[in-house]
Amino acid sequence: MTRQAHIGPLMIASGIYRRSSYGGLHPLRVPRVSTVVDLARALGWLPAERYRQSPRAKAAALTAWHSADYIAALQSAEASGEATPEMRARYGLGTVANPIFPQVFSRPATGAGGILLAAEMLGHAASGAVHVPGGGTHHGMPDRANGFCYLNDPVLGILRLKALGMARIAYVDIDAHHCDGVEFAFAGDPAVRLISVHEEGRWPFTGRLGDDGGGNAFNLPVPRGLNDTELRVVLEGLIGPRVAEFAPDVIVLQAGADSLLEDPLSRLALSNTAYLAVLAALRPLAPRFLLLGGGGYNPWSVGRCWTALWGTLSGQEMPDRLPLEASEVLRALSWMGGARPPPAPAMLSTLVDAPREGPVRPEVQERLRSLALRPG
Repeated sequence: MTRQAHIGPLMIASGIYRRSSYGGLHPLRVPRVSTVVDLARALGWLPAERYRQSPRAKAAALTAWHSADYIAALQSAEASGEATPEMRARYGLGTVANPIFPQVFSRPATGAGGILLAAEMLGHAASGAVHVPGGGTHHGMPDRANGFCYLNDPVLGILRLKALGMARIAYVDIDAHHCDGVEFAFAGDPAVRLISVHEEGRWPFTGRLGDDGGGNAFNLPVPRGLNDTELRVVLEGLIGPRVAEFAPDVIVLQAGADSLLEDPLSRLALSNTAYLAVLAALRPLAPRFLLLGGGGYNPWSVGRCWTALWGTLSGQEMPDRLPLEASEVLRALSWMGGARPPPAPAMLSTLVDAPREGPVRPEVQERLRSLALRPG
């Protein structure tokens, strides 16, 4: 296949995230992708030539992994505005975690469409980088919604990359929750190396230290309070070496922002500086790079983190303080209901957190040593 020289860096997003919400008091009632687009534009980091509108994936494209009857049920739920008892029992639709809302098919199909477009671009390029902040729904299963995820867009993207001749794909996931759907999809597949760092004892309660995903997965459950120092040790002792030895054609980084200290759905304690360090270390290890979103339920911390990641990917200089227009984007955010505390003042005036260093606990070191003994 003849490949064009280089693409990107590009961001793929959509206005659907600005006008849709999971509703009520669901953690995904808060704005996220729209904040990234607005912040990046306010900083001058997203000129028109760096932005692509995400298409909505068609049902036929989604059945590359999802069952046709599940996709039909998802479309039916959007059309009717409700889930039947059968849909709830068979497909996990209309539950507290995966409610029915007006864009219940359109929104996840747009995330999948963005990742499929990114995979198409990268698969036809010799090198390049694409950021899809609306992607990263790593819990979706072939025939059911799961963990706020109706589709599994990382799986769909990786399958497309494989079809385009990418023989070695490294998937790295630093979301606070284990990527159960992605591991299920590629268990034992030698073309995909999966590395997941996630909080121990947290839903979905998979990804234990001894779980090797059929031989191609490295799972590192970490204790509560994981700090930047510990993640740096994990980066240097696990993530970096295991990706480098694999020599991937493309790296997919799922950067769910729920591992940050401020997130309400985990008990980890990272700064977004730690996320930037992971991206900076991984980017040189493959010619093609696909950066995804994922979890993240504090509107200020997730918006700042993903915007800073885009800035790093696109070669921007990080500001010490935000200009007024960018600061106003953050000041306009809210929890959209509930009684959670307002953000710390620094989260309204800066983009990059101060590092959150700390001791490296023995259990982190011991688990890393255990994984170091695994054959590559």
